This record gives sequence, structure tokens and C-alpha cells, in this order.
Amino acid sequence: MAQAHRRPGTQGPEKEGGEEMRSLTSGRRARRCAAKLLLLAVVPFFAPVTAVAELTRIELTKREPWSGGREFGERGAYQRLRGKAWFEVDPGAPANRTVVDLALAPKNKAGRVEFAADVEIIAPADLSRSSGAIFYDVNNRGHPTCLGTISSGGDQFLMREGFILVFSGWIAELLPDGKKLVLEAPVARDGGKAISGLVRAEIVVSQETARSSLSGNSGHGSYEPTARGEKEAILTRRLREKDARVVVARSSWKLEKSWPVFQDAKSALPKIELVLEGGFEPGVIYELVYEAKNPVVQGLGMAGIRDLISYLKHSRDRGNPLLLASGSPAARYAYGFGTSQSGRLLRMLLYDGFNADEKGRKVFDAVMPHVAGGGLGFFNHRFASPTRYSTQHESHLYPTDYFPFSYGEQKDHLSGRTDGILRRARAAGVVPRVLHTQSSSEYWHRSASLVHTDTTGGKDVALPSEVRIYTFGGSQHGPGNGMPRPRSRGQLPSNPINFRPLLRALVKAMDAWVRDGTEPPPSAYPTIASGSLVPWEAAESGWTPLPGVAYPKVIQQPALLDRGPHFTAERRTTVQPPRVGAAYKVLVPGYGSDNNEKGCLLLPSVAVPVATLTSWNLRDKSIGAPGELLSLQGGHIPLLRDRNARTAAKDPRLSLLERYRGFELYLEQYLAWARKLVKERYLLEEDLPSIDKGSWDREKLFE
Repeated sequence: MAQAHRRPGTQGPEKEGGEEMRSLTSGRRARRCAAKLLLLAVVPFFAPVTAVAELTRIELTKREPWSGGREFGERGAYQRLRGKAWFEVDPGAPANRTVVDLALAPKNKAGRVEFAADVEIIAPADLSRSSGAIFYDVNNRGHPTCLGTISSGGDQFLMREGFILVFSGWIAELLPDGKKLVLEAPVARDGGKAISGLVRAEIVVSQETARSSLSGNSGHGSYEPTARGEKEAILTRRLREKDARVVVARSSWKLEKSWPVFQDAKSALPKIELVLEGGFEPGVIYELVYEAKNPVVQGLGMAGIRDLISYLKHSRDRGNPLLLASGSPAARYAYGFGTSQSGRLLRMLLYDGFNADEKGRKVFDAVMPHVAGGGLGFFNHRFASPTRYSTQHESHLYPTDYFPFSYGEQKDHLSGRTDGILRRARAAGVVPRVLHTQSSSEYWHRSASLVHTDTTGGKDVALPSEVRIYTFGGSQHGPGNGMPRPRSRGQLPSNPINFRPLLRALVKAMDAWVRDGTEPPPSAYPTIASGSLVPWEAAESGWTPLPGVAYPKVIQQPALLDRGPHFTAERRTTVQPPRVGAAYKVLVPGYGSDNNEKGCLLLPSVAVPVATLTSWNLRDKSIGAPGELLSLQGGHIPLLRDRNARTAAKDPRLSLLERYRGFELYLEQYLAWARKLVKERYLLEEDLPSIDKGSWDREKLFE
């Protein structure tokens, strides 16, 4: 990024949070002209780092105006930069010792391991007008999420707040195509010889097909089988996770491999498709176990995030694209945000000790793992597959939900180990502020209760002083737009709740917590002590049966898995599929009289309901395995208009007119709840108009 010059009339060093816009028209015109010239520069920028560093160079190959050159108030126009960063790490440095197989990676003449990652930056063209904070979005499978999950509907909230958005590749199994952000990591070898080991791939399809990607996603690679592995591989099928595996004849299936090439570079892993004679049956779990070779050193993805953020925050080298005209870095703070898989990556980054750089400095000042549930991930293992996850029906046995689940230290009653996600960060003195946000679906699909209970599910655990937890009641894993949608793959229409306004308020609270120590709003999540966190079974949950609605008979419940003697210490699996041991106990938010959840942070549309908003949904028979949980989805069950309608339907819930008498009282209660959330800082004043509009969209329900 070209240097941002100090604006006329500015004296002294640049301020962290940007400055007020000058009122002189000529000054504004001059700045706009300078910004346009800066944005139009598209010459590739090669930025070598002169000092020995973990990040050795950044090469920016694309520069363009963001959002058509729109100006965001005092922050001015933004620009988007795209390029690549190159890294070198010392395998012997204490900060790198948790990277699995790093010692087996090829080394350069200096004895360091090299790797690279795609980088994207969206920042004010005039960096002195930024807020001074990096907002690092851990991309999800190569694609950023923060603009859709946080800013959508908020008039580009993150830009108006002046954040410097940074993204980088951290996943090596993605097939490069110029669109996804990809990590280029080396392959581990043992004395020059290929390393082999058992791997497991699971496939579940929702419609009939003759072939499917072995990775479960057409844009992802898979580990190449050895010659023996392909010959002796075992494919099985079963309808449900606990059903007995049935072997599929070797003669009825084959593997087709290819290595996609992008810009003359071959993908690190091949694209492998499983072709099955007679085709795949929807909903059935197909599992392939085979011997593979050439594991990539995937843990370097976290090292790359660490070193990129550290470089942008601290380096005064001219290669730093975030330097101010004074020569100081524009970024004084760094916040990490991740959605789902990416939120689990943030938890893993903390657990594996990557919030301290090689010089011992704190990397992220605050993190917001969003909808991560109780999981970590398959991110830093031999033959790691970071895009895999665990839910009740599919992908259940991947190493994503395993101890430790909570941020503070506690003892695992099954393994006997004592551990906590923040243990290494606390020992190094680099604990960040943590705002753990989640939908209530995470309790059903992602073992979220284990974040704040002991492993027996018998008692609440105290949160560390740096941690807050916010559970958005009556919501599902991904936010909707507030409007109900037709039923599709589940027994119920999808849950439409839009919790983005809550995230925006909490991002602002996170920023204030770091900058000036202002405490964020109190945690809001269900607890055993309050009676709002309860067993999930219908008889104990408080659920009132509804006509035509089947309540779940299953839930995602992680177990202690035996992957062989080398897994815990070395993260190397030798038993596939793993042996399933005793399960951890998971709990869910309890239900009130209208079957909406208790003990959570509630939006007005949940607290003042016109429907029951479930955090679970069941698979429809059209996609197979009916009655199993529909992965990560919730549901929507409208309240009926009046007493006659609900009596005829045998619906025990009060009707709309019995509750509110009419739309006017509903609107009054709805807006009162919204104002209450603003007062408590769970909602921003600027989001009230959109919240208000949501209520008027429901007026027709009372007619």
C-alpha cells in the first residue's frame, strides 16, 4: 500500500482512531483527488523485509477501490489490496514447537521452513483516518465472512467504524482458483522418504449422484492414497452413526484423481472423487478408510496468521502496507473474528499458543469466536483436514469436538487430564479479551454447553475474567433475514432470526474493552444454577408437545475417542475409524410456555414472539435419514391468530390475539424490548430503525 500522507493542518503523530474531517471544502477536494490517484495505482508492489523476520516479504498484485470508491464519513474511501505473503519459521523456536511435523518439513540453507499465504486487505486509502485496529477475519474455507455476518444490513458497519480488514490463507487443502484464500504449506517427509498413515473420509449426500468428492466439497483436495492404500481401502455404508458398518464390495467403486493447476502451480493435494456403481443413496453415511501419503504441515496456517498480524502491528519496515506517513504502523490493536469453522480455529490458535509471536508479544488483543460451539478442530495434526467438522448425523467422528472445551482450566472426568483453552496464553502473559458468541443451535449441533459446564454436565464453571459468552436464543447457526422461508430440507421451515445487530453491538463493545477498559455487557447464556440449562430430552427440557411437530430424539454429543496411543501427545492417528468411548453430557436451553428458549440473549422477535423459534430441525425424508438432526439448522412454528384457530388445531400455545389483543400492543412491547437492549448495550441505537421495520412486517399476521 502506498504511504498515506498527513492531511493539511494535522500536527504531531497520527491518532489511533483517525481524526475529524476538516470543514474546508478545498481540503476535502484535495484529499479526494489524492485518494483517487492512490486507488488507481495497480502496479504490482514487491515489498521485501530487510530484517530477519518470520514474514519475509509481501507482494501486492492488485489494488482497487472498495465499494466503488464510496466514502464512509470521517473514514473516507477504502481500497482493496490483494497479494501474497512469504514466511520463514525456525523449527527450534519455542513459539513454533506446537506445529505438528514442523521438524519434518524441508528447510532452507538457514535451517528455516518456508511457506506462503494469499493475503487480502481492505483499508482506508488514508490510513490516518482508520480506527487504528486490524479486524482479522479468519476466512471460512477460503472465503471471508465478516462482511456478510456482521456488516450486512448495517450499512457497511465495519468500514464506518474505521477497521482495517485483513484476511489470509490458512488452509492448505483448498484447491487454488484465484478466488479462495489459500495456504501453501510444505509436505512433511521422514529423512527424504514419504510419510504414510491411515486417513478416513466420510460422505453424505442429499440427492442421488454417481460420484462425490472424497473431501465432501468439490473445491477441496484430499490426501493421495498409496498404491497399497488404494488397493486395500475399505468403503462402508450405514444409515445412522451408531448403526453397524456394511462393507461395500471393492469392485463396485473406484477413485478418480486429478491435480488442478492455477497459474502454472499444481494444487498441494489432489482432487479425488469416489465413483460408486449404482450411485450414492441420500442420507446414508459412506466411510472410506485408506492408507494415504504426503501429509502437509497444516499447523503453519496458524503460524502464518500469527506472523502476519505481528508484522502489520509492529514492523516499521517499508514493506509493511499499513505504515503511516510518519513511518509508524497504523495498526495499534488487532481483533480476531471467525465464524463456525473459523471460530474454532481461533479457539485452537489460543490453545496451541499462537497468540504470542516469536518475540513473545501479544498477537490478538481480543477475539470473537462466533458459532464455534464447544469445538476445536482438525487444524494442526498429521493428515489434518481443517474443513471437516462434527454434527449429529454427518462427520460425527472427526477430531473437532474434544477436550478441552472451556476457556478456564478444568479436569476431564473421562480422560483424567486437566487443561483449558487459555492455558498457554496465560502462561505466556498474552491472554486476549474473548467474546464467545453463538446461536442457540450450537447447543444441539456443536456441544456448546461444554463451553461453560464441567465435562459431566453436572455444574456450571466460572468464566475467566477475560471471557464473556453471549448466546442468541431462538436462533440457528447462520443468521436469516428476519422473514420466514418455505420449508425445504427439514420438517420445519428454517429459523429466520437475524442476529447481526447483536454482533455489531458486541464488536463495538469489544473495541471499547480493549481501548479504554470499558467492560462489555454482562455475559448472557443459560446456566444450570438458574434452571435455564437443562437435559435435552423432551420430558426434562420443558418442551410442550405440538401437533404435527416431532421433537428430536437425538443430539450431537461428543465422546472420548480412541485414535491410538500417539494422538494426544503427537496428534497422529493410528486407529481408523476411532474407537468410541463414553460420551460427554451436553445440555440445552430450557423452554418457556411458548416453547421459546430461556436464559439467553433474546432479540425482540424472540422475546415478544409471533412464533416458536427452535434451534433444531429434523431431516426430511426427501434427503434421507429422516428424524436425524438437519445439520446446523433451526425451525419456525408460527403462533395462530386467535383462540378459535388454535383450539381447532389443538395448539396449546396462546394465540396472537390472546397474547397482545392486537398489533398495537404487540408493537409497543416489541419496541420496548428493543429499547431495553439498547440501554443494556446489546444493541446499537443505529440499528433501531431496522428492528422497528421488522415489527411492521408482521402487522398482517394480526389481520
